[in-house]
Amino acid sequence: MGRRPVTVRLARWSAEHPWRAIALWVVFVAVCFVGGSAAGLNEATDEDQAIGEFGRAQLIVDSGGFDRPATENVLITARSGSLDQTAAKAAAQDAADRLRQVDGVASIGTPMPSRDGSALLVPITMSGDPGTAGDRVQPLRDTTAKVQDAHPQLRVEQVGGPSIDKALDDTLGKDFKRAELLSLPVTLAILIIAFGALIAAGVPVLLALSSVAAAMGLSTLASHLVPATDTTASVILLIGMAVGVDYSLFYVRREREERAKGRSGLDAVEIAAETSGHAVVVSGTAVIISMGGLLLAQDAIFSSLAVGSILVVAVAVIGSLTVLPALLAKLGRWVDRPRVPLLWRLTAPRTGQSARPRFWPAVLKPALRAPVATLLISVALLLALAAPALGMKLKFPGPEDVPRTTAAMQAYDRLTAAFPSNGTSHTVAVRAPAEQADRVRAALTDLAGRTATDPLFAPAEGDGPEIQVSADRRVSVLEVATPHASRSDEASRSLHELREDLVPATLGGIPGVEYAVGGGVAASEDYAAHIWAKLPIVAAFVLALTFLVMAWTFRSVVVALTSILLNLLSAGAAYGLLVLVFQSTWAEGLLGFTSMDAIVTWLPLFLFVVLFGLSMDYHVFVVSRIREAIDRGMPNREAVAHGITSSAGVVTSAAVVMVAVFSIFATLSMIDFKQLGIGLAAAILLDATIIRAVVLPSVMTLLGDANWWAPRFMRRRTVVAPAVEPPPAPAPELVGAR
Repeated sequence: MGRRPVTVRLARWSAEHPWRAIALWVVFVAVCFVGGSAAGLNEATDEDQAIGEFGRAQLIVDSGGFDRPATENVLITARSGSLDQTAAKAAAQDAADRLRQVDGVASIGTPMPSRDGSALLVPITMSGDPGTAGDRVQPLRDTTAKVQDAHPQLRVEQVGGPSIDKALDDTLGKDFKRAELLSLPVTLAILIIAFGALIAAGVPVLLALSSVAAAMGLSTLASHLVPATDTTASVILLIGMAVGVDYSLFYVRREREERAKGRSGLDAVEIAAETSGHAVVVSGTAVIISMGGLLLAQDAIFSSLAVGSILVVAVAVIGSLTVLPALLAKLGRWVDRPRVPLLWRLTAPRTGQSARPRFWPAVLKPALRAPVATLLISVALLLALAAPALGMKLKFPGPEDVPRTTAAMQAYDRLTAAFPSNGTSHTVAVRAPAEQADRVRAALTDLAGRTATDPLFAPAEGDGPEIQVSADRRVSVLEVATPHASRSDEASRSLHELREDLVPATLGGIPGVEYAVGGGVAASEDYAAHIWAKLPIVAAFVLALTFLVMAWTFRSVVVALTSILLNLLSAGAAYGLLVLVFQSTWAEGLLGFTSMDAIVTWLPLFLFVVLFGLSMDYHVFVVSRIREAIDRGMPNREAVAHGITSSAGVVTSAAVVMVAVFSIFATLSMIDFKQLGIGLAAAILLDATIIRAVVLPSVMTLLGDANWWAPRFMRRRTVVAPAVEPPPAPAPELVGAR
């Protein structure tokens, strides 16, 4: 007999030396976590994240070394009717006097009336690091609240970047706390239903959490090679829980099945390692390839996400091949304790005639009896669902997409209504030789004058445009405001008018000049263009390497090709569903959002690689079971029926866990997370149901023996199938005439 696969050898050693394997795993996780904490996190800089002209503008501004302190404002408006100017000035003076006594306030500006006299604005400059201003703004807000109490006939409120940041942090903090509190109990509850036993349900969660902890530490170490962003930890948790639970679920289910057939604990672990363990390795490789494609985006955010995801998947695969067999061997039949009486009777592994499922054969019947019609109808429905994706628009969320449940955002709306120049703005950044500084200032003043009479722009408040000049006189910056919302067509037109007409016309003739237009609108448009340019490259890389892995694993070009096509169909349907839900208004009340008439810019690329990777989990597991049956000599149609019905329970359980966890993200306040949660949950649901239970069996039944065609150099050698008992014959109604 040939040498056993590495998955079996690892599992056997772990099962024979469980305490050593468990101890090594605990040490590994501890060393990774502690080592990462000691090394510290290296975060991406503006230079790392510079994309397009927006990125160039940001780098020019940074090179000027400007002192840009955090600023706040006290906004005074009437509760109804016109503003009493005398009362407003008294309130403004009161606010200035009180705020000067507050730690963290550097200076108070002169009160500024709005052009229409409806508001009075008191500017506040904060001291200290602008990056931590949101953490230090509360004493200012408390003082403003006291001013409000002293002047009840007016509306006195505080608004500014730090206040909005704090309000958003508080909202997101509550959201994530709720999500964390819900996700773990929901996952455990679903696993208890799937296994009918508490310990069996706890093992996948334990492996997933320990994998996440180890990957967090490793990603911190890796940040010194690939700088991290503030989203990396969230993605590690999201992906780690998904694959960690999936891989354990596959493995534990197979081990329990083999024990139910009378195998010893060690034999059951070995068979699980040779079958499910092998599927886990292939699935993990597919996920790693998909996530690795993000590195081709040449983007600090996606590179950081790729590294974190690759690490957590790799750790989860290692854990499922080492510590998981050790735990199962040590627990033995205790893994099925304590049992939940009713659930145990429904979920306990069965053998013989009683093991034959009834639900899934009924679902499979159309695909096996009429594969052509079933395939055409199901694919047509999925293509129809995918069709709206052709009209997908990409934009960054703007201030208008932040929930208006906070006082800070309600005040922001009143601020921008009274003072339009405090809303959306474009940053004109200029770098030129110091001797050209006067010409640059004259050109920027001319630019401000041209925009002041253009309805696409908002005129500067106060005494005219404020042009910032660096100490070395090489860098100059002008903020050009627009009265339109950041995602509006008017805001986009104002950006293009600046970039294509006004800025070149006023600055283009200065010798040695370098300029760029940035700001929020520019960031959205430039990043969307970046995503559309990189998506085909990333997709081609992921498709090509996944094809090679699947072809080599199953020794079949046809299986590899159908795998790719089915996952593309699943991803396309998910894209179409996202567009249907979020680029329209019909679901606003149902899901609690305001349509931004677009999809968040970074989502399509991230969603593609995540869905492609996670979908392969199910595909590899199902096709592996079909291949096992083929290797034992079962005809293709019966093998398809057996492979899908025998894997349906575990695939369904894994999918329900993922859908439930991802759906929790759809309850968060921010539109980014709603779209991410709905997109992932819907795609996994479609993939585990229509794709795996309808389209896949239709295709494999229709192709018959052609499923396993491959060039001579790829064909399998004679193999010995896993030592498992033959499955019960499929029900006659599944087989049909061949």
